[in-house]
Amino acid sequence: MATSHSKIPDPREFAAAARLAAVGDSSPVLSLSPVVLPAPWRGEDLKLRVSAPVSGSRLPIIIFAHGSGSSMDGYAPLVDFWAAHGFVVIQPTFLDSRRLGLREDDPRKPLVWRMRVQDVKLILDRLNFIEDSVPTLKGRLDRSRIAAVGHSFGAQTTGLLLGARTIDADGSLGEDMSDSRIKVGVLLSAGGRGGKALSPFAMEHFPYLNQSYASLTTPTLVVAGNKDYSPLTVLGPEWFTDAYTLSPGANRLVTLFGGEHMLGGISGYLVTETTDENPERVAAVQLLTWAYLRNMLYPGDPSWSIACRKFSESPNPLGRIDAK
Repeated sequence: MATSHSKIPDPREFAAAARLAAVGDSSPVLSLSPVVLPAPWRGEDLKLRVSAPVSGSRLPIIIFAHGSGSSMDGYAPLVDFWAAHGFVVIQPTFLDSRRLGLREDDPRKPLVWRMRVQDVKLILDRLNFIEDSVPTLKGRLDRSRIAAVGHSFGAQTTGLLLGARTIDADGSLGEDMSDSRIKVGVLLSAGGRGGKALSPFAMEHFPYLNQSYASLTTPTLVVAGNKDYSPLTVLGPEWFTDAYTLSPGANRLVTLFGGEHMLGGISGYLVTETTDENPERVAAVQLLTWAYLRNMLYPGDPSWSIACRKFSESPNPLGRIDAK
């Protein structure tokens, strides 16, 4: 079990973050992995990374769902920032992670999308165990303030937990997989509507992407890049805004100018899959996601309005914010 204890560099050193700053000083963070939840029914125990500020009480919780192939060790730019500014962040390694190496003929493979949702619910069920497993965390979690955040495939996972539904082959809505313990969500580069919007490739290989956002009622922030073109849809980058335009719960949309699927590099430091590397864009995602969650979990918190004002006042706007 690896433990790291460090002072996270304040992202406000980036130019954009300095302009947008609506947060206090960052705090030292304790990160522990793996925390192991026994789960014999999934064929692999569920391994987690837990990151938390070393001080503070009644800490809100973020459960973060990684994109396809990643793991509990990904997305450090976001996780480091959120934990350094007051959140406990729990990161599971799902069965599609490259480090687990599921074979194509593994019978679990077609069910990974569903098992991801079950993994998050297992985490919610076992918060006491997780709290007991992390030094200094005992008695510091606020179970009434739980958020779910996901990127790409992880956003699909998170969307189902927030109320989105798959569409079955006969056109009926699939099972309601939402969880009322999750009070707010953030969807990063989330795939859009199903049906005719999906490419033949997506319909053949990823039928669970045939989905509807009509029943997503949990307050949600959607973040999309206006240069995010995907082989999964016959539409353009606007497909990644469907979670906002087609759901009653999503009440804020951040569209990042020039942003592609990795939104400037949120999946890690110096990662090779980022095609639109841009520290300012990453800093904007850090701040705006943090500020939104603060505002939704603590009514009256001014962080979101301050961050939006600073974001919009920039002489060279990084994007646009819509609200409904």
